Amino acid sequence: MNQAGPKVRESSGQASPPAPTESGLGALIKDQILDQAWRRDKGRDLAPLLRLVPLVRDHPADAILGMAFMLISSGAILALTAGARWVIDGGFTVHDRTHLFRVFLLAGAVAAVLAVATGLRLYFLYKLGERVVADLRKRVFRHVLGLDLGHFVNLRTGEVLSRLTSDMSIVEAIVGNVIPVAVRNLVTLAGALVLMVVVSPDFTLLVLMLIPILLTPMLIMSRRLQSLSARAQDRFAQAVGYAGEGLGAIDTVQAFGQEDAVAGRFNLSIESAFEASRAQIRARGLLSFLMIVMIFGGMLALLFRSAVAVIVDHTLSPGALFQLLGLAFLAANAVKDLSEVWGQIQKASGAAERIVAMLDTPPAIQAPARPWPMPAPPRGEVAFENVRFAYPGRAGPPALNGFTLAARPGERVALVGPSGAGKSTVLRLLLRFYDPDHGAVRIDGVDLRQADPAEVRSRMALVAQEAPLFSGSAADNIRFGSPAASDADVRAAALAAQADGFIAALPRGFETVVGEHAKTLSGGQRQRLAIARALIRRAPILLLDEATSALDAENERLVQQALHEAMQGRTTLVIAHRLATVLEANRIVVMDAGRVVDEGTHAELLARGGLYAKLAKLQFTAQAA
Repeated sequence: MNQAGPKVRESSGQASPPAPTESGLGALIKDQILDQAWRRDKGRDLAPLLRLVPLVRDHPADAILGMAFMLISSGAILALTAGARWVIDGGFTVHDRTHLFRVFLLAGAVAAVLAVATGLRLYFLYKLGERVVADLRKRVFRHVLGLDLGHFVNLRTGEVLSRLTSDMSIVEAIVGNVIPVAVRNLVTLAGALVLMVVVSPDFTLLVLMLIPILLTPMLIMSRRLQSLSARAQDRFAQAVGYAGEGLGAIDTVQAFGQEDAVAGRFNLSIESAFEASRAQIRARGLLSFLMIVMIFGGMLALLFRSAVAVIVDHTLSPGALFQLLGLAFLAANAVKDLSEVWGQIQKASGAAERIVAMLDTPPAIQAPARPWPMPAPPRGEVAFENVRFAYPGRAGPPALNGFTLAARPGERVALVGPSGAGKSTVLRLLLRFYDPDHGAVRIDGVDLRQADPAEVRSRMALVAQEAPLFSGSAADNIRFGSPAASDADVRAAALAAQADGFIAALPRGFETVVGEHAKTLSGGQRQRLAIARALIRRAPILLLDEATSALDAENERLVQQALHEAMQGRTTLVIAHRLATVLEANRIVVMDAGRVVDEGTHAELLARGGLYAKLAKLQFTAQAA
């Protein structure tokens, strides 16, 4: 694990706060994915922990065996006190070597059972904790990947990574260690009290009078510890968020010489997290101090009363006294451990609440209860009908306002216009990343709001202006468009995208690992790899958003030829600021302020002398200069 969760020492149950490490900061920084709404008040109750019960039920053997061996080990500890009484009261007066050997052999057998049961308990319960947190991580990450893009505004990668690392580690420790230790201490406490009643009711009454005194500090300080724990976790998540931003833009940071400034902001957030953790540690230290003082004060009182009973009143045997003191110590130690474990359980409740909030965040874009089936075979017909759309939380005029467009199957349509005209928004609505506020978007006559988003997107292939790649091999990145594609398909797609030449020159060819975000490749190479990824998809609709913007003139010519072949028989929507890339389109649609202001061929639009002619004149004049 990258983050150490709260662990409980087997000898005393004392919990220690987790220590953040550096190892998880750089490896997992991806796109920003945590809504501020997830950062709510933490740990008000233990209800979020109940959401873990189904995950535990998925692994009944580990849970049952772990709890069974825990009961056995607790029983063995209590049995040792009875064995000690037997030895003191009778064993030391036995002069027969064989009988004495049997007494100590029995004590050794009980100790052996304790050792075996403890080892097996740790194995099964730690395994259960690891399994539950692994299942939970997979479930949370898959859910986050399915959220709509509206949730990805103003989100911090580092904070969600904190939920997937430190919060998950806390949950892991709770399931595999803290809660079982709490249950073990409850069993030990109950068993010790029962045995004390059997041995000496008067002694037990005195112990029961001391227990509320021991519990009082725990109850008084528990809410304070809960608040401090939540604050410390939030501040650490904020620090990880700053680290994620800096590492995610490391080239920009170094290019502007802002290493010290970014590190300074991170340092301030780490110091803030440290101060919050120190306040939590002070409160824990005070609680431990009070508990130890009260426990040993109570033990001294019990010892005095017991000594009177043995020496003066002769109402207890030495062995019974030893057993009672042992049981009282076990009971007091169980109470002390419960006070510390309670703080960890509350902390885990806060962590579980944040994780549950992630799982309970519904995607705004999802399949209806009864999705309308898409026509088969697909035709590739696209239609926008009087669409109005504004990005959630974004001020200003809508991105599309009364936008209407129809693309026939196999038609190549180019969208041009100034920045902010709404061209990329058209593709986002077509991919159903968002739903329009008014109007309808249709593919093959089906309103996308009535269809399954996965089925809709399966009919499209996208090449974006800055198409993200992944840290696998070149073949893996191409096959991302069609996981079932064969090696021959991968090579054919690379050939069509004019990418086979540079891939063949890599050290291991198609199996060469290209690094995080494929940073070992040039911009043009990354773009051609992204084009190959789109081509292998063989979708009826091809979306090109500045697909050749990163290529030089020679590579652009080659890729344009490849795209020309790829567009045959496919409906293609092309977005380009460089007008030279749209000259072969069947139709050019000119957009401004979120609506269509003109359309036609290149020659027709130039002849009309509108916005397109103005853009063309500015661009071609600049190129000539």
